[in-house]
Amino acid sequence: MERPSILKNHTFWMTIVIILATTILSIATFFRWFRLRFQVGPFYFTHWLGWIGVLFIAFYTPIYYVLKRRNPKLVKKLIKVHVFGNLLSVSLISIHYAQQMGRPTQFYPDLGTGLILYIVMFILVATGFLHRFGILDNLGRYHMILPHQNRFLHLAITLTFYLVGIVHALRNVGLL
Repeated sequence: MERPSILKNHTFWMTIVIILATTILSIATFFRWFRLRFQVGPFYFTHWLGWIGVLFIAFYTPIYYVLKRRNPKLVKKLIKVHVFGNLLSVSLISIHYAQQMGRPTQFYPDLGTGLILYIVMFILVATGFLHRFGILDNLGRYHMILPHQNRFLHLAITLTFYLVGIVHALRNVGLL
């Protein structure tokens, strides 16, 4: 059975809007079109944004994995929270990353694990997008192989996200 066109799917368009908004906000943050470098308690505002984004992804992803298997009736609701919650988290993390990368040369951050973590997160978004909207499902003779490889890659990169995230956090608090 053929899937309906993704161009008629409102979730697809909402996802595109979030991705475009994230891109615009990241560019604006990078070029300092608005100031986000101010203290909120002991840390800068953009650090809080990054932490909120990472914590949502870190905690909701395993919860999603368990709940969708325990209660298949909730899968539609859970996938929406997974997709949009993670996209909004990526937006927050992207603002943090853009602010860090847009710092003046004399205060430029050590790229290290932060760059790797951002690349891993970008791959997660790309593979999740391809999987969620079945973009690889209709690619001629590869339609049976690619979606499964993409899903495997998405799961494997999720593990990488956790490993690099832990190292990044430990490194930035001075424990590594």
